[in-house]
Amino acid sequence: MDTLKETFKALSIARRLQPSEPTYLLDLSLSTSGGSAAGSDVLAVCCSNHSVHLHSRETLRLLSEFQGHTAPVCGVRFSHLSPHLLFTGSADGTLLCWDVRRSCSESDSAQVFRSDSTHSYCSFDVSCNDRVLCAGTEQVGEDSFLVFWDARMVQEGDEMGSKQGGLLGVYSESHSDDITAVHFHPQRADRLASGATDGLVNIFDLSLGGEDDALFTTCNCNSSASSLCWTGKDLDQLLCLTHDEGLHLWDVAHPDSDDTLTLLSFTDARTLVQLPDGASLEYFVGGTWLPNEGRILLVGGSNCGELHLVDCSGGGLRLIKSLKGGHSATVRCFQWDVNRQSLLTGGEDGQLLQWKVGAEEISVGKKDTLKSISSMQLKTKAHRKHAPRKDYSSKLL
Repeated sequence: MDTLKETFKALSIARRLQPSEPTYLLDLSLSTSGGSAAGSDVLAVCCSNHSVHLHSRETLRLLSEFQGHTAPVCGVRFSHLSPHLLFTGSADGTLLCWDVRRSCSESDSAQVFRSDSTHSYCSFDVSCNDRVLCAGTEQVGEDSFLVFWDARMVQEGDEMGSKQGGLLGVYSESHSDDITAVHFHPQRADRLASGATDGLVNIFDLSLGGEDDALFTTCNCNSSASSLCWTGKDLDQLLCLTHDEGLHLWDVAHPDSDDTLTLLSFTDARTLVQLPDGASLEYFVGGTWLPNEGRILLVGGSNCGELHLVDCSGGGLRLIKSLKGGHSATVRCFQWDVNRQSLLTGGEDGQLLQWKVGAEEISVGKKDTLKSISSMQLKTKAHRKHAPRKDYSSKLL
């Protein structure tokens, strides 16, 4: 804990990239593949104008922009094995795979993954071996779908020359509302967790075949799932944050055990974080597992742009550090860059910030700070709706 405190308490702004136009930064991704390839030195950000930006990981300088989606982008993920491949998902019913070495003028060469024309994706992820893609759909009639593709199966696509990915099939019985979170296990390619606005968080072992056999654990978060994160020394715990700021931590190593799966469960975890001067934590951005420290790091904030780093361990939440003077509006995404020991954040003010230990700020791009772009009328957090509370006990294993 001392090392964790020392690292994060010394964070300050190293670089600030000002937006050239009013747009929200919704999600960001860092390449996790090793080596010194050029692609490992970039980060990707998806924006509220449906575009995806590629930035220098060190300087934050804008390198290129990809425009292939026609509806909101629900996420961005780098390939686990290749620093040159980037996946994006969108409500337009497509997942796209980009080669980041290509210029933006070659964006129509992206590989395309589609399913039924009625499907609108609101979450997706890539397995740790890059073989399987999974996307969660918004509710279609009375059904919601987990859609699977084999990323290695490629065939010629439409008249634009895009290549189509190989559709494997769908799961249709496990959720009854928008599937807002999909997260593959970091080390087990067949292990998948999904969460939805129906209040259920499901864990699948895809190696077992069909949906009924693959679903081996269901947990109830009693709300709309916002984000999922695999945690724990052996990555056998699952952290779930909800859209109404609930927090749940489950031990899913032995789902058939008589012991309870629940390690932590808070309906409103904001009340557990004590901020200086009587201030209140207003929302959680998300959580991440720090393997070197053996801790869960939560990032929360206020709508005026302050960030609060919180340690989640020992049955409670403890404030590590409040970061001020950075953002001027709600923060929507973050990543901890282990290699560079830096925190990257993006938000509704359009700014991309890099925080480092003992840094002095260097501005990149436009100098005028944008305040919250209220005219865009975007929700503070996506999928704020909540399904009526139902009795899901019959669906639990």
